[in-house]
Amino acid sequence: MPPLSSGGNLSRTLSIKDTLNLPRTSFPMKANLPGTEPQILESWEGMGLYGKILEARKGRASFVLHDGPPYANGNIHLGHALNKILKDLVVKTRSMAGSHSPYVPGWDCHGLPIEIKVDQELGKKKAEMSIVQFRRSCRAYAQKYVDLQREEFKRLGVFGDWDRPYLTMSYQYEAAIARALGVFVEQGSVYRGLKPVHWCIHCRTALAEAEVEYEDHESPSIYVKFPVRSDLSELHPALGGRDVSVLIWTTTPWTLPANLAIAFGSEYEYSALEVDGRVYLVATELVQQTAEKCGFRSFQIIAKLPGARLEKYVARHPFIDRDSVLVLSPDVHLDQGTGCVHTAPGHGHEDYLVGQRYGLSIYCPVEDAGRFTGDVEHFAGQQVFEANPAIVELLNQRGMLLAYEKLKHSYPHCWRCHQPVIFRATAQWFISLEKNDLRRRALEEIRKVRWIPPWGEERISNMIANRPDWCISRQRAWGVPIPAFFCKGCRSPLVSKAVVDHVAQIFEREGADAWYERPTSDLIPAGTRCAGCGGTELEKEDDILDVWFDSGSSHYAVLGATSGLPWPSDVYLEGNDQYRGWFHSSLLIGLATHGRSPYREILTHGMTLDAEGRAMSKSLGNVIEPREVIKKDGAEILRLWVSSIDFTEDVRLSEEILSRLREAYRKIRNTCRFLQGNLYDFDPDLDRVPRERMLEIDRWAMARLHRVIKKVREAYQAYQFHVAYHVLYNLCTLDLSAVYLDILKDRLYTAAAASQERRSAQTALYDILLALVRLVAPILPFTAEELWRHLRASGKEISVHLTEFPEYDPGWDDGALLERWERLFAIRAEVFKALESARQNKFVGNSLETRIFLECEPATLAFLKGYRQELRFVFIVSQVELIESADVKTDTGVRVRVEKAKGKKCERCWNYSDRVGESSEYPTLCERCVQVLGSWGVSSISP
Repeated sequence: MPPLSSGGNLSRTLSIKDTLNLPRTSFPMKANLPGTEPQILESWEGMGLYGKILEARKGRASFVLHDGPPYANGNIHLGHALNKILKDLVVKTRSMAGSHSPYVPGWDCHGLPIEIKVDQELGKKKAEMSIVQFRRSCRAYAQKYVDLQREEFKRLGVFGDWDRPYLTMSYQYEAAIARALGVFVEQGSVYRGLKPVHWCIHCRTALAEAEVEYEDHESPSIYVKFPVRSDLSELHPALGGRDVSVLIWTTTPWTLPANLAIAFGSEYEYSALEVDGRVYLVATELVQQTAEKCGFRSFQIIAKLPGARLEKYVARHPFIDRDSVLVLSPDVHLDQGTGCVHTAPGHGHEDYLVGQRYGLSIYCPVEDAGRFTGDVEHFAGQQVFEANPAIVELLNQRGMLLAYEKLKHSYPHCWRCHQPVIFRATAQWFISLEKNDLRRRALEEIRKVRWIPPWGEERISNMIANRPDWCISRQRAWGVPIPAFFCKGCRSPLVSKAVVDHVAQIFEREGADAWYERPTSDLIPAGTRCAGCGGTELEKEDDILDVWFDSGSSHYAVLGATSGLPWPSDVYLEGNDQYRGWFHSSLLIGLATHGRSPYREILTHGMTLDAEGRAMSKSLGNVIEPREVIKKDGAEILRLWVSSIDFTEDVRLSEEILSRLREAYRKIRNTCRFLQGNLYDFDPDLDRVPRERMLEIDRWAMARLHRVIKKVREAYQAYQFHVAYHVLYNLCTLDLSAVYLDILKDRLYTAAAASQERRSAQTALYDILLALVRLVAPILPFTAEELWRHLRASGKEISVHLTEFPEYDPGWDDGALLERWERLFAIRAEVFKALESARQNKFVGNSLETRIFLECEPATLAFLKGYRQELRFVFIVSQVELIESADVKTDTGVRVRVEKAKGKKCERCWNYSDRVGESSEYPTLCERCVQVLGSWGVSSISP
């Protein structure tokens, strides 16, 4: 039935229900998100929404979030969903704040994880394939998961240029990677050297710091003596003619065959302990600890020596006929061990630096597969970890082992196969952190970046300050080859900017497979010669570049003049594991290519955990798959989860949390539905009530709205999405549903349809809904779009996502009005307590059955008299009586008494009135409803 209008003459009989302005809406109460969301996605695709958004913001100031590329390997997991939704929140909020915010998604496509998967799929077939054929299989595998993940990310409601993402395996990107390397080459930062690096003996490749994970591992912990060959009597007479040994501690017995030195701290004091006629050198601070570990029942300190004086004396290896020189190192510490550090320059970064200072050989008798070379006495051919027990046994047999136990400790593991790694000196390509002051400049640039959370600055600074040179070579097949050559004559390496640029041009046309398909002569500029011997016979390098160099080049490949996207980006947003990964490599490449950081801000999020704070794993059975949540509840529930948490910390998700999110979503949706359902007959162009004529409670609602607008926009600007969510949630559930709308129902339903009182309420509801649907759109893009389609608005855009956030109007923010109503609501809370007590005691059922007596102290009485006509609607009771009482001492200034309401119940508004029955025309209605129906000219009503 159409709404009743004032002044009409309806002579027919109407039912009571027909005379009420009950809500009408086609916006469903039940969301059915799994069914509705794909339909909305299809409509967005059909209208080209992403392009329209960019066009609408054309010419505005830009804000660019540069996407860190996820790995194209498998379905997305919960961490992916967290990351992509957060990025979408950033982009959508900046766009709706008025910025031009393009988002180009990307994928990391090269590297070991894909090689491993393709190896497994190919099986024996791989042996029959050329390297190019194998690489093509890797490309096809990566493309398969790019396509799969693209659809999964789109299903989350993430907007972006999905038709033109960046792929690290695209020809243009591979060329950009090579050119970025060429910049380092031109600056003289790239060199080839024999240095110890993390090495995976299972994957048989070098690993970068970012590819190493630390996990618990059990190692043998041993104390070993190295007999001193030198005469130490010149250091202290008590040592003359004595059997003196240096006592070392290690958890890697397998590195002992490569021992060439023992390091001491120059600033530490060392004691000579006499135990059963033998003497051991140990740091004085560690004497007691060492004695307990080695079971020295009694000992005597016969001499004390400064560490600096022990330099260049000589000890003997415990089981190899070789000297071990005593050296000094700043990396000796006294937190564990003996203060005398076993040093193998081929098996550790600090050991390597010591070896460089003292001219020691970078000796590494371990092959790619982790087996000792044939020149290692006793253990040739044995795998290093398997050799540990045999080495311990040999030491024991020779009387060189003083203590042994098993130690569980944090140890580096390969990020892919999760097996323990070793430090091993191999010939690799490096980027120097000292050349061109790269390390110093990186540390300076870090201080210019805004880090969220702030501790990120210290974390990455420490990593940059303490890291070794960047090992950029990998012994694998699927990646961008290092465009370098070796002279067949003198074996000198050859790499130059001219060579790299020449190769990059070929990559841009044909892809990096050309390195393997083309002869060497095609890959070098004409006239290229070896700088060492002048030879022209060259061989190609077999190694590929570190995949972190691939992804770290993304800003160089994607941003800048050629793409139309500004360089640097405004923000990077990734998990907190990227301080040593993408943030790190991007910074170093940005400094080389542009002289500054490629990002202005860094946001990091935590890891996804279960309800008990455990990492999710299939073995624990606690994994929550995004696609399963979407299938059951819709993507909006995942988005609500991401929006409701402080993402800078580790975040939890469980079925219980999902249940709470569903309930929160239901409350938000139902609030919006109520607002929309009461606007079915409201035309904002015709029916709007001016601010000065609106009822005061409606102006209160508008004042609250504008404070919400201000808080939410500030929270979005500060990336505090959880703050924005809670402000919006509280607006829906507390300010609106629990208070304003609760009070408003009587006026909305029972007042004359076109009365100023109802239109005042509708004006507020319309503005609230129009603001709410836009403020919530970044968080719940599907629901906001669905609601937008049901909303009547002047000059309405075809999508809510083409609109901008509502503006905060300080004219609405009336502090005095808000304070008055907060005082009223505090008294309302006291009334509600009294009503609940009356209900519990079975005195009344519905609150409209009551008459409330408020005993008020004088000032409160004066205040409440100003709202005498509104109080019964605010308290949702039938009658309110105000009584002055000087002895009221409550916080609110009132004391509440509940009695039964006077009169009879009005069949239309359900309020009680002693005037029900006064009208012979409407004998079951109260005076207020009689007046409303009389204005319509309704002749009679039926129940």
